[in-house]
Amino acid sequence: MSDSHVNPKNVEDQVIVITGASSGIGLTTARMAADRGANIVAAARSEDALRELTDEIRAEGGEAEYVVADVSKREDVREIAQIAENAFGRFDTWVNGAAVSIYGKLEEVPVEEMRQQFDTNVWGLLYGSLEAAAHFEETDRGGTVVNIGSIVSDRAMIEQGSYSASKHAVKGFTDALRMELEDEGAPVSVTLVKPSAIDTPYPQHAKNYMDEEATLPPPVYAPETVARTILHAAEHPEREVTVGVGGKNMVLLGRTASSLMDTIMETVFARQQRKDSPAQPREEHGLDEPSGELEERGGYEGHVAESSLYTRIRQGRIPKAAVVGLAGTALYAGYRAIRSRDRDERTGRTGDEETDTHRSRTERLSIAGR
Repeated sequence: MSDSHVNPKNVEDQVIVITGASSGIGLTTARMAADRGANIVAAARSEDALRELTDEIRAEGGEAEYVVADVSKREDVREIAQIAENAFGRFDTWVNGAAVSIYGKLEEVPVEEMRQQFDTNVWGLLYGSLEAAAHFEETDRGGTVVNIGSIVSDRAMIEQGSYSASKHAVKGFTDALRMELEDEGAPVSVTLVKPSAIDTPYPQHAKNYMDEEATLPPPVYAPETVARTILHAAEHPEREVTVGVGGKNMVLLGRTASSLMDTIMETVFARQQRKDSPAQPREEHGLDEPSGELEERGGYEGHVAESSLYTRIRQGRIPKAAVVGLAGTALYAGYRAIRSRDRDERTGRTGDEETDTHRSRTERLSIAGR
């Protein structure tokens, strides 16, 4: 996106609309944006959760309004825009974060439920994007649309076929909308954010057709990594950004060695998405009903990365000097490793032997020092 078409305000001067704001990435983004001084319009299906969130933001000195909305209904999305304009006179960034998930093989998931999933994940995002773009063009103030895709926008995930298909559609729509707006010279920035696996209540809210409880395949990142990425995009126009090098590597391997990635999916990822415990009752899911609770994280049992160095570098959130320093450190480490290997090959000594020799020398010096 050309900077000449869009000149975003700082986050603290913006009105930000967020759909899916009652949990996970949407909730984390709403809180982080409010902490930075933005005015928030939070939309989701659960009124109790939204009321609690807006009360929380106001109690801390911020400004927030909420809209009970099902984004699969276009009239609800239009109401979000209307309430934002009534409350604040405008909005500057619109974040399409609402989504629902389903685990299970495509042959086992009812087609009607896949369609319901698309109504939220694709049509809801489409309605929001068009509503926001029309607002920005009509007011001529400009603004930003941030669409939350996924790593599975680029590489389908086994056991999440319908979700992957919906996120592929999100990428296709977002790319097409961006090109059309650029071609018109419209003052609208359109960013696609593609998170890796994120520790949110996503598995717990999913409708699950597997026999085991659903979980996330590692590496898993904190929702704050995505929230920071979204808010950076709200201030700095960019085409798309991946959150987490783990997901980026999965996509790259899928492009360069597709058959190998298929095999890894079938043998590794299928297992990594299942816990060693029975699935919860299938009636308990977020496809039909909201959870009603403010939950940022899902309690992932493994390691959760609190930041993504790759994403920070990708968005220029690390000074160039630091990037050069990191690269130099990595190159030096690689050089030392090669020198060590070459030395081992010349002497016929293994790395373990050299370590043992070093340890013995150190122990002798230590004894002599006593």
